Amino acid sequence: PMTVQLEPLDLLPAERLIAERRNGARASELGDAPNLRIAAAEVVREGYLLHYGTPRWYAIDDRDLALLAGDRMYAAGLASLAEDGDVEAVSALASLIAGCAEAHAIGESARTDVLWRSTLAMLAPGSD
Repeated sequence: PMTVQLEPLDLLPAERLIAERRNGARASELGDAPNLRIAAAEVVREGYLLHYGTPRWYAIDDRDLALLAGDRMYAAGLASLAEDGDVEAVSALASLIAGCAEAHAIGESARTDVLWRSTLAMLAPGSD
């Protein structure tokens, strides 16, 4: 299996995919990315950060709006993969979202780093 460097979990920093496409972007527009799985994971990551951390590409002071924006990012990432027929990646990211929500709900947020790393390693090119 391919070794994947995941530090610091910023997958597409040079392309700034989310910053360029976040406003009014359709899920199908992610299909232009060099690797759809990684691009979708990056969008889901921003959704996660809107829910639980400090987002990289958004500045939303209203907590309710931040949660809605995070939900939109989750949906956009999953929809782009579903549109492409990548059921395996949809399942992996949906499980990641659910696992992170559970970890935060039960006070084990430190566990999310492992969840992210294992999911991203599975989605990376050349992984098996």
